[in-house]
Amino acid sequence: MEDNRPIFSMLSALLDYPDQSLLDGLAEIRIALARHRAFPPATRSALNDLVDRLSTASLMDLQEEYVETFDRGRTTSLYLFEHVHGESRERGQAMVDLLAMYEAKELFLTDGELPDYLPVFLEFLAQETPAKASGLLGEVANIVRAIATQLAARNTPYFAAVAALLPLAGEAPLAIPAPVAASVANIPPSREVDGQALDQEWQDEPVSFLGAQAPLLETPQPIRFYDKRPS
Repeated sequence: MEDNRPIFSMLSALLDYPDQSLLDGLAEIRIALARHRAFPPATRSALNDLVDRLSTASLMDLQEEYVETFDRGRTTSLYLFEHVHGESRERGQAMVDLLAMYEAKELFLTDGELPDYLPVFLEFLAQETPAKASGLLGEVANIVRAIATQLAARNTPYFAAVAALLPLAGEAPLAIPAPVAASVANIPPSREVDGQALDQEWQDEPVSFLGAQAPLLETPQPIRFYDKRPS
């Protein structure tokens, strides 16, 4: 099985709140993504378009665009359990279990970041074996596909970084429904298709991650994840 760990870290960086370190690393990310054999040509092309956008816009514009894209509605939220549990009590327990998985790998969150944030989850996968990472990613493939479809409907190049996770999970590439595909080049970024049916499909389903009950380690050697968005 191909080792996707460096790619998980790069996709995590692309999906995190933009900062100067991301801009400084875009050339390396572009080369690595273009060479990765798991990506079909259409996925590589879409990722290249995203890197082009990140390379040519100002950092302030990118940060505003990021907030508008991911923080203005549930259907494009990068917090995975929000798509499953909403704000219910079950979400809290699911995050406790996921946090235990991270800490068992000596990964510790800081600055109030939540463990179900997709960029953090991808950094965790980058520390796992290829087989384990693929299996864990496969458990959220339906959510990933729904987010990517909504992002495509908003006509944002960020859809590429989310959709790229599907082949890494052994899933079929994103097939955007015809009405959405026809609108990608024409609708304004602020408009999105109705995601209520997708939300309803998962909101009451339990999510179980492999090894979610892993014990905490007593002596941490942390790789820290920082919430870079302004409070």
